[in-house]
Amino acid sequence: MSTAGVSRPQPEIGHRFNEVRQRTLALCEPLTPEDMMVQSCPEASPAKWHLAHTTWFFESFVLGEFLPGYRLFHEDFPWLFNSYYESFSAFPEKRLRSSFSRPGLEEVLRYRAHVDAAMERLFEREPEPEALRRIELGVNHEEQHQELLLTDILNAFFTNPLRPKYREQGSGVRDQKTGSGEQRIALKFLEFEGGLKEAGHAGEGFCYDNELPRHRVWLEPYKLADRLVTCGEFAEFMADGGYRRAELWLSAGWDAVKANGWRAPLYWTEKDGAWSVFTLRGEQPLERLKAAPVSQISFYEADAYARWAGHRLPTEFEWEAAVEGQTVEGNLLDSGRLMTASTELIQNENGAKHWYGDCWVWTSSAYLGYPGFQPLAGALGEYNGKFMSGQMVLRGGSCATPARHIRVSYRNFFAPETRWQFSGIRLAS
Repeated sequence: MSTAGVSRPQPEIGHRFNEVRQRTLALCEPLTPEDMMVQSCPEASPAKWHLAHTTWFFESFVLGEFLPGYRLFHEDFPWLFNSYYESFSAFPEKRLRSSFSRPGLEEVLRYRAHVDAAMERLFEREPEPEALRRIELGVNHEEQHQELLLTDILNAFFTNPLRPKYREQGSGVRDQKTGSGEQRIALKFLEFEGGLKEAGHAGEGFCYDNELPRHRVWLEPYKLADRLVTCGEFAEFMADGGYRRAELWLSAGWDAVKANGWRAPLYWTEKDGAWSVFTLRGEQPLERLKAAPVSQISFYEADAYARWAGHRLPTEFEWEAAVEGQTVEGNLLDSGRLMTASTELIQNENGAKHWYGDCWVWTSSAYLGYPGFQPLAGALGEYNGKFMSGQMVLRGGSCATPARHIRVSYRNFFAPETRWQFSGIRLAS
């Protein structure tokens, strides 16, 4: 969270709080109560848990401290829905979240209503600046969980033998119409000057503590691809033995390939020699998505592809310097597509396609604190800082990221073997 004070006036924070809370419920509308119990991989959480945990955040870090006389909804919820805040309370193992048949969905929804009503009372009291700062953090925290909810449901539906659709195609989603892939848009590289650049959050708006402090970095002249690597291009890597050639892989990556039997991105399935890709809109033939960015790949796969293509992955600072000053626009959650879009659908005014959206871009940067980094005080200091080991940085947001949530200095991070997120490739040279 930014140390620069409250970034928005109270009415705006209150409006955004209501808007975000409603959007979370809207994202759950296509789901059955049974869908909301599924935890299909160790990284994922059930949708019902997301509903409860995002509510727990406001109860635990806002209402309990800033609303006099606030009454807990349930005495067990403060520890039951704690995710990983060791200094706040004990908490159940993450892998057990799918076993929480109780509380039931209706009780979780009553919990949300109870907390929302209390938050309304707090807003009426004109909360102090520290309370507003925490509310703004909580709103951004819930937006993170909106994306996680969608990625977790995608994985849950992929593991379901019926392969159900989260949503139908709908009138707001344009047909990719890529045919056999012959209409490929040539990959071009944009040149950027090196030199001494500033990185990290600037200005008065909200940011997380891991985006601070703003500091200087030295960059040599570099080039970035004007778009993301497509499914068609990644299929060529596969056809050239990409998953069988040890020389293309980092040692830990090659170990992951062998241990997990990787031979394609996570949601690609081969049947009778033809590949399909599972999306939130259901199963799609690869032929139809050849011009769409490849997604759900690990850092190791991104790095191996870049080496095969004769290029490399960008550093997080190269990406940030290139995108500084660009408008946040692209195929984000607000587009309603819920899947990657063909490269010709969105183009920035400077000729670069998809600076934001479609897929988070794996960078070659390890997730570490900036020079002078200081985590927030208390339990909230566990939000980011304690994960600064063994993770890689991703930039730019995805088709499941709310547009108001992303910014040029935003740092996402995952372990290098992670594949269930909307993560893809932008080449550097």
